[in-house]
Amino acid sequence: MQDIELILINITGSDRPGVTSALTEILARHEAQILDIGQADIHHSLSLGILFRTTPERSGDIMKDLLFKCYELSVKIRFSPISIEDYEAWVARQGKNRWIITILGRQLTARHIALVTEEIARQSLNIDSIQRLTGRMPLRAGEEPRSKSCVEFSVRGNPLDVNEMRSVFLRLSQEESFDISLQEDNVFRRCRRLICFDMDSTLIETEVIDELADRAGVGAEVRAITESAMRGEIDFCESFKRRVALLKGLDESVMKDIAESLPVTEGVERMMQVLKRTGYKTAILSGGFTYFGNYLKQKFGFDYVYANELEILDGKLTGRYVGDIVDGKRKAELLRIIAQVENIDIAQTIAVGDGANDLPMLSTAGLGIAFHAKPKVKATARQSISSIGLDGVLYFLGFKDSFISDSPSVDRD
Repeated sequence: MQDIELILINITGSDRPGVTSALTEILARHEAQILDIGQADIHHSLSLGILFRTTPERSGDIMKDLLFKCYELSVKIRFSPISIEDYEAWVARQGKNRWIITILGRQLTARHIALVTEEIARQSLNIDSIQRLTGRMPLRAGEEPRSKSCVEFSVRGNPLDVNEMRSVFLRLSQEESFDISLQEDNVFRRCRRLICFDMDSTLIETEVIDELADRAGVGAEVRAITESAMRGEIDFCESFKRRVALLKGLDESVMKDIAESLPVTEGVERMMQVLKRTGYKTAILSGGFTYFGNYLKQKFGFDYVYANELEILDGKLTGRYVGDIVDGKRKAELLRIIAQVENIDIAQTIAVGDGANDLPMLSTAGLGIAFHAKPKVKATARQSISSIGLDGVLYFLGFKDSFISDSPSVDRD
């Protein structure tokens, strides 16, 4: 193999149309073989790398033509010879695992990135690429209450201790108030097809049963039971029965009033528009009530709703329920059933929730995300979002903003 030369060229300068075309045309004319190519554009500044193979007889003419063309295009070029041994070692590394590390928050700082990349290096992983998934940020973005910033790292290798790495990321997210996701970049990550949501305190910023309790004059009693259940201190089914019993005698018309004023979580509308446009099946699996789940289904276009049915007689709540209680175990079962009906592998499913009764669903799904969750849930779930709205889920799936606007278009990596 001594009759070949491997040359890496790095081109930098102001970005302009036609640079890549002009340089690859020269390589094509000299019958060079491109072995690797990558390009980035940061604030109109081009960084282009091309690794190519040629022969000693042709390399001189190629470099001369490239040099003249770069002078003509007002960009700089640097040539680096690559040994065959280095190239073969690089090829051998392509069999290593690839991981996706996503960091997001209202505003990401240099400190956030430094802390994450320090752990990446400590785990002996190599960064292959870095890309910003959110749109270009205005200078005052951090002052906007609903601003968001997201950066995705693609890294290669086998972590020294993946569980320790997750623990470090969890600690950093808690101490520094931003979110970190670590996912293996396998085939399932890029072909998720079903996403199931809890409703109360996930799709909406309230617990509906608390709203009903306020109207029934038993708000304090019900909230105390709700909080204890969400912390995992008492059995969900028992807490559900006790809370529903306290609603006895409430007028049915109250449910309509509450539904029409539900505080929808930030990002739900944008998230659902993207998920529907890209063919995802969506479901609400809730320990709340079907009346409110169906209201959200009609408003945002969810495909499935499974929740609890309140018994109503003569226009009044009886303090009882109809059918089986949708608790944590039932949510996980429903996720599996919907996946089977839709012919979707369980590894292609996603679950999002905030309470202790969501943990079975989160652990069953291929990707479980704790959303603004209680401490116990966040510590147990492998992924979590606590810093921004529910559309942050899109970034964990690899979507990116094309640009910032009132209705941003969204691309997939």
